[in-house]
Amino acid sequence: MALIFRTRGAWPAVATIGVLALSGCSQGDGDSAPPAASDGGKPSRTAAASGELAVPADADEETKKAYVQENAMAACMRAKGFTYTPHVRSDEVAFTPVDGEDYDAAKKYREKYGFGLYAGAVYRDDPNVFGSAASNKRQDHNPDAAYLDSLTPAQKEAYKKATGEKLRNGKKDLGPGCLRDSREKAYGPEKSLAQSEQESAEESQRALADQQALNGDPQLVSLAQEYAGCLTKAGIPVTTTQPTSMGDMVKFQVGDTIPADGILSLDKDEALAKLTHEIGVAKKDLECGKKFRAAYFPKHAKHPFESVTG
Repeated sequence: MALIFRTRGAWPAVATIGVLALSGCSQGDGDSAPPAASDGGKPSRTAAASGELAVPADADEETKKAYVQENAMAACMRAKGFTYTPHVRSDEVAFTPVDGEDYDAAKKYREKYGFGLYAGAVYRDDPNVFGSAASNKRQDHNPDAAYLDSLTPAQKEAYKKATGEKLRNGKKDLGPGCLRDSREKAYGPEKSLAQSEQESAEESQRALADQQALNGDPQLVSLAQEYAGCLTKAGIPVTTTQPTSMGDMVKFQVGDTIPADGILSLDKDEALAKLTHEIGVAKKDLECGKKFRAAYFPKHAKHPFESVTG
């Protein structure tokens, strides 16, 4: 579970939107509708025969909203004579036990994947390994992709009009349409720019106060120094001793070595050597920071400063 700083602007992140097809619709140029799309890659939860996604019982509030948005999008497009396959991508790959809040789970993970940075170049066919070719293919998969390829230019224009997506000054924008309607059903009406900026400023102030509380905590300061000393003895550079930054410091150092053209540019031997080194460093980091993390995460729960810390 990596703790990643998030701020919510005027609109939340868009749930993955599939490509639509005309289904007996009078819009377009009268061409027949394309055949139904197939779900060959199974990258995410997709709708059952009813055409609606069932919300998982254990889903958190944000995940539930993503399901509401996708189902609303499908219903809206059906009402306009289009076909849309609702689907919600799984974020399980992105949230791994690497952070060390659960020591045993982190140890098991790091012994095989390190920090999860170079692992995708070694386990290329594993869709559950972040950055692997299989994972990238799954994330890119769209259950309605076949529709897009088979639509005529006129049908594509009708599709865009139904969604409400358009270009304005070279950027994607939303006018009236199913995208806007489905988002409002899930997240409420779009906030004004002034309201969004005010909420963002307030959130920044709360985050700063939480960050200062954690960085000023005497116990965490002491344990961070001890953590740093252990890393130094292990030959690992220490660039910060701030409690809110210590947990990710070594991981970021490894991340800085990733080639500009990505991990998949490495050949098999290079990738294995990189991962082997990463695993060794990740294991040392976990052991050196064991006491620090045991104290940090309970305090973080009381001061939920959402930086990357893991």
